Amino acid sequence: MSPLADEYEVFLTNGAERDLESIHDYLAETVGSIYADSLLELIESLAKLPERGSHPKELAALGIREYRQLLHKPYRIIYRAMSSKVVVYLIADERRDMQPLLLRRLLTM
Repeated sequence: MSPLADEYEVFLTNGAERDLESIHDYLAETVGSIYADSLLELIESLAKLPERGSHPKELAALGIREYRQLLHKPYRIIYRAMSSKVVVYLIADERRDMQPLLLRRLLTM
């Protein structure tokens, strides 16, 4: 199935793919597959409405506004919408110190 004209293609970096696998497995084991699958659905929903997320405060404070985030408590999904694609860079627990993690993931791309 090809994407509709008004849909974006959603890609995950290798790091985000690893994040998603481990978080999905953890959620499925601890709170159930319905909540775990809702994380997948949220990421897939970026194909239709990628601009709806807020700007991560750590990046906005540095004047960087091309990245956005969605929340799936307690996880943050950090992504960037570009032309006809969305790239997910990071999925992490919001209770972590995000600054070093963001710098590592976003600046080493």
